[in-house]
Amino acid sequence: MRTIRDLTPVPWTLTGYAPETWRGLAGVELGAPSVAEVAPMKARVPASVQQILLEHHLIPDWNHQLDSRSSEWVENRNWVFSIKLPRAWLSGGPVRRLRCAGLDHAGWVCCNGQLVGRFENGFVEHVFDLSSVPVKDENLLSIVFDLPPRWIGQFGYTSRIKDWRARFNYTWDWQPRLVQIGIWDRVTVEVTDGYELADFRCAVGADTFKVFGTAPGRVEVRLEDGDRLLVNETVEPAALAQGAAFGPVRVDRWWPQGEGAQKMYRLSCRLFAADGKTVADEWTRMIGFKEITWKPCEGAPPGADPWICTINGRPVFLQGVNWTPIRPNYADVSRTDYEKRIKAYVEMGCNVLRVWGGGFLEKEVFYELCDRHGLLVWQEFPFSSSGIDNWPPEDPAVIAAARPIVRSYLTRRQHHACVLLWCGGNELQGGFDGGKEGTGVPTPASHPLLSMMAAEIAALDAGRRFLHTSPAGPRFNADAKEFGLGLHWEIHGPWQAAPESYWAKDDALFRSEVGVPGASPVDILETYYGPRTLLPLDESNPRWRRFGFWIQAEAFQRAHGRGPRDLAEYVTWSQQLQAGALACAARYSKRRFPRCGGFIVWMGHDTFPCPANTAVLDFEGRFKPAAEALKLVFRTDAGKL
Repeated sequence: MRTIRDLTPVPWTLTGYAPETWRGLAGVELGAPSVAEVAPMKARVPASVQQILLEHHLIPDWNHQLDSRSSEWVENRNWVFSIKLPRAWLSGGPVRRLRCAGLDHAGWVCCNGQLVGRFENGFVEHVFDLSSVPVKDENLLSIVFDLPPRWIGQFGYTSRIKDWRARFNYTWDWQPRLVQIGIWDRVTVEVTDGYELADFRCAVGADTFKVFGTAPGRVEVRLEDGDRLLVNETVEPAALAQGAAFGPVRVDRWWPQGEGAQKMYRLSCRLFAADGKTVADEWTRMIGFKEITWKPCEGAPPGADPWICTINGRPVFLQGVNWTPIRPNYADVSRTDYEKRIKAYVEMGCNVLRVWGGGFLEKEVFYELCDRHGLLVWQEFPFSSSGIDNWPPEDPAVIAAARPIVRSYLTRRQHHACVLLWCGGNELQGGFDGGKEGTGVPTPASHPLLSMMAAEIAALDAGRRFLHTSPAGPRFNADAKEFGLGLHWEIHGPWQAAPESYWAKDDALFRSEVGVPGASPVDILETYYGPRTLLPLDESNPRWRRFGFWIQAEAFQRAHGRGPRDLAEYVTWSQQLQAGALACAARYSKRRFPRCGGFIVWMGHDTFPCPANTAVLDFEGRFKPAAEALKLVFRTDAGKL
C-alpha cells in the first residue's frame, strides 16, 4: 500500500545563507553560530527563489529597465526551502520517500538534522529515502540549493558542457541573465510498505499499447472511453517487466488540430491488496492513438531524409513555432500562462511546436494541453550550440551522465499523443572541413552522445522518430548560391528578412527555424522601459546593447533616410516588416508542399519584454502583426496559396 501526499498546498519558508553556513541543518558543527543572512520568509512550491524575493521586496522586478542585473547576487547564496511535516504524514509504512519532479539544479536534502542526500541535475526526477530518519511529532524537511555554475550561456563551448540545467537562463539573444534557483515542479511525500507499482510507463501505437513496470502481484489494466470499457485484463508481474501488449483495440485516432478530433482514452493500472478489493496502488494516464510515418518529399535528392509527415495515412504540412520557456523563472509559470499561449498557437493555425534544446523538459501540463488541443511536439534533449564551439560532448563520463536524462525524458513523456519525435539537440555542428570546430555542417548521427540517444529511444520508444540534431543537414542553412544542388534538407535560417526571390527559388525539404525581428508593442515598451528611453535606436542605448542581435537602426535608416521620429513610428515599421517577411516565407514554403514538408517560425513568444525580437507573440502572449499574417497562411490550404 502506498500513500502519496502533495506538498504543494502546504506553507513553506525560504531562508538565505552565506555559502556553506546552512550545514547546521545537517547536524554539522560550524564552530560559530549559524545565522541566516536572509531571514526566513513565507514561501510556496513550486516557486523560484527570485519570485519569492520579489514578493518580499528584496529585489526589484527584473523585467524593468536593466534591473535584472540587480538580482545577480542571488546566485551567490545558498537558499533553503523548508517545511514542517506532522508525524501522521510519515507514518503508515517502513519506507518513506521524498519525490521531487523538478529541482533547479543542485543541492542537498536534510531532515531532522540529518543529511539525506545530494542532487545535481535539473532535468530528471529526484527521489530521496527518508526511511532511516527518526520520526518526530514535527519533522523539519529542508531542500538546500547549491551555488549554480558560473556560466553556461549562449556563447561558450558545447563540447565542455557538463552542468545539467537550462542554459537559456544565462542570457540568450532574447533573454538577460536570470539564473533560476528553486523548485520548479511537484513535490510529494510517499509512505509505503513496499507493496506498490514502480517504474510504470506506456508506449502507444495506432491501435495497440504496451505497459511496462514492476509490481509484487497481478495488475489490472483497464482502458476506458468515458463509461465504455475497452480493455480489462489482469497481467502477471513477469509480463509487465517485459512489456505487456494490448490490442488491436477499436479506437478513434488522435489528430493534430485542423485535421480531425483529439480523441483521448483513460489508461489505468491497479494493484489490489490481499482482499482483492482495496486498491493498494494505481498508475493512470490519458493516452491517444495515432500512426505516423515519414515519406520522402516530392522531387527530393536521392538518399535525402524523409520530411513528409504522414499522420493516420494522410500527408500533413507541419506548421508552427519554436517553443521556448514562457518565463526565465519557469517555476512560477501557471497553467493559465500555458493555456493562453497554447490557445494562441491553435488560433494561429499551428499544428507543431518545436521544444528547443536550450530549455528544459516542459511541465506535464504543457503536454496535456498539447494533447487536448492537437499540437504535435518536436521534443529536443537539452543540448545546444554555443557559438565558439558547437560540437556535442564526447567525454564518456558526460555521456554516461546524460543517459539518465534521456531515459527520464522518454519515460515521463512518451505516453503523450502529442509527441511527434525526439531530437538530440539544437544546432550541433562542425565546419565544412569535416572538423569539430566551425559551423555549417551538422554533427553526424554517429557521434557517441547522439548514438547513445538513438539506442535509448530504440529500446524505450521504438515507434517514434529520432532526429540526431536540428538542422540535420547536410547543410546547416540554405545558401541561395547552392539552390538546386540537393544540399538543403532540414534547414535553419534565415533570421532576417530575405527577398521574395530567395523564397521563390528555395529547395529546402523542411524549414524548422525561420525568423525575422519585430518590435514589441508600444504599451509593453513603455510599461517596462518608460517613455522616451528606447531612442536613440542604436548601440549607444544600453537597453538596445543588451539585445544587440535585433537592432534595426541601419535598416530603418536605409528605408527612410533618417532615424525614427518617435517610438511609435519605429514599432509600426518594424512589426510590418516582420509580418510581411514571415508571411512571404511561410507562403512560398507551404505552396511547395509536398516538395517541402514544413515551416516552423523562430520563435513563438517572448520570454522577456525585449525591445525587439523574433517572437510573434509578445511578452503578454498577445498576437503581434506577424502572428496575424501567419494565421492567414497557416489557415489556408497549400493548393490555394
